[in-house]
Amino acid sequence: MVELKTDASMDAMREAGRVVARALTAVRDAADVGVTLLDLDEVAHGVLREAGADSPFLGYRPAFAPTPFPAVLCTSVNDAIVHGVPTGYRLRDGDLVSADFGALLGGWAGDSAISFTVGGARAADTRLVETAFAALDAGIAAAVVGNRIGDIAHAIGTVCRGAGYGVPDGFGGHGIGRQMHEDPGVPNEGRPGRGMKLRHGMVLAIEPMLIGGGKDDYYADRDGWTLRTTDGSRAAHAEHTVAITDSGPRILTAL
Repeated sequence: MVELKTDASMDAMREAGRVVARALTAVRDAADVGVTLLDLDEVAHGVLREAGADSPFLGYRPAFAPTPFPAVLCTSVNDAIVHGVPTGYRLRDGDLVSADFGALLGGWAGDSAISFTVGGARAADTRLVETAFAALDAGIAAAVVGNRIGDIAHAIGTVCRGAGYGVPDGFGGHGIGRQMHEDPGVPNEGRPGRGMKLRHGMVLAIEPMLIGGGKDDYYADRDGWTLRTTDGSRAAHAEHTVAITDSGPRILTAL
């Protein structure tokens, strides 16, 4: 069931979204050669504590997971697509990092992700990251009253496929509100004009995931969480929590 949020509820979600944006900015600023992924998790945790917010990630255990997620931040490096578990791995020059973060504040959730390079960036990685954000922008632009979920999916997939990148099947965005994951699902590829009609008060986490090698294949790491590209190519991930309103899409996880 899809819950339509009131304007006041969307304002409250905006406050949770600000916490998410501050945390991701702090993580990106802290990411440097020699910094560990656990260091970045602690940076994000510090933002939560300062805001008096909780984490929807820490302890989360969906049906596929062998163990509860052990951190507040997902850190996916190089060939990791999403759901990367922070470890003692020390960042190296040229690493491509995707950081995914959520916050619960006042009973409402926010969820967002960014991708960036550490130190010197490869041209191919720069293009991959830029395309991930371009796909996110396209999906948000399609998130208007009267459109359908398929219009968002088609907009994202068109950008990803047009650039020659793979799109991992079965993973995409989702509704969000009191819980981090709510109905409806938001695929990263689809047919326009299909699916649920978008209405004022719907709030969606829109999140393109791109595989640099052009194939869609992936596998689960031994940790049971991290998804990696089968061909070893690099991946990127971008996400915003977006409210559907009569005046157009409202990004709730921007600074």
